[in-house]
Amino acid sequence: MKLRLLALAAVLLLVPPALAATPRVNARAYLVEDGRTGEVLLAGNPRRQVPIASITKLMTVLLTLEHSRLSDLVTVSPQAADVGESSARLQAGEQISVRDLLEAALIQSANDAAWALAEYVGRGSEPRFVVMMNRRARQLGLTDTHFVRPDGLDAAGHVSSARDVTTLARILMRKPAVRRIVVMRDATISGGRRLHTWNDLLGSFPGVVGVKTGHTRAAGWSEIAAARGPGVTVYATVLGSPGRSQRNGDLVDLLTWGLGQFRVVQVVSASRVYARAETGYGRGTLDLVAPHSLRRAVVVGRPLVERVVAPLGVKLPVRRGDPLGEVRVYERGRLLARSPLVAARSISKPGVLDRGGWYLKRAAHNMWGWVQ
Repeated sequence: MKLRLLALAAVLLLVPPALAATPRVNARAYLVEDGRTGEVLLAGNPRRQVPIASITKLMTVLLTLEHSRLSDLVTVSPQAADVGESSARLQAGEQISVRDLLEAALIQSANDAAWALAEYVGRGSEPRFVVMMNRRARQLGLTDTHFVRPDGLDAAGHVSSARDVTTLARILMRKPAVRRIVVMRDATISGGRRLHTWNDLLGSFPGVVGVKTGHTRAAGWSEIAAARGPGVTVYATVLGSPGRSQRNGDLVDLLTWGLGQFRVVQVVSASRVYARAETGYGRGTLDLVAPHSLRRAVVVGRPLVERVVAPLGVKLPVRRGDPLGEVRVYERGRLLARSPLVAARSISKPGVLDRGGWYLKRAAHNMWGWVQ
């Protein structure tokens, strides 16, 4: 059976009457990213190395999830209990689960919880854990990043970039435990300790699902925020804003702009005939259609490429719904959607007499052509 390849390209006319203006951000660095692909949609100084404060805890949490279980019990050391600033009020010698420590580190941004996790995963050694942090950063391609502490308190040489921390956040958000925690505005852990988030966008900006804030004197006000829209998640990162309200306002503008770059459109239509195949024996052509319509979020105004693979002819019998080809839709080389192409109707195979009659008619037609 011969196959043919049909490739079509068209610009989708999706631009609405007015798109949000490109935001102006007052920060050392910022970035907006498509959470599905990691494509950078907007950025300012995305590779600039700057302090990142408690955003550091994203790596601490990632290593903890990779090297421990949520039910593991951690004995808090005096060193962990004495770490200053944001705290879960851990007591030296107490035992607390990894799950509770993760909630404290991500919701309350508790430095003592991050330190306790680092010592547990580092087998009693915080310096050993920092080595693990930097090794994992290299493995993940975070080339702008160097860690000195597990909690993110100011330290010489402790830096990362908007590009790197956004990549790290996207990786961490693949973890169900993390997605469950970072959307929480408050929680209660062992000892009746109440945790409250520092993420002002949770509950105030529609669709925000995390991820992590950070603030120190050297780092300024920073945050990676993720917001879901129809069919897409957008990440916005602001590093080194001069104030908390400035950071929040810039993040709202970036998320609004980022989500506004997408529209959900029908990329495969069940009502369209994508190809026609010959059937023979005078039975006409067979329409090949998609069994279901597919909708996807696409970047406004960006061309999509459609490729259809279908047979020139089919052997009978054919039953309605038989898969006979495929349509694929691409956005900048990335597979956006694919669907089988199926027979739109059933066609039976003619019997011996019918086939014989068809051959006789065909022969007679050819002979008449020679006479002419």
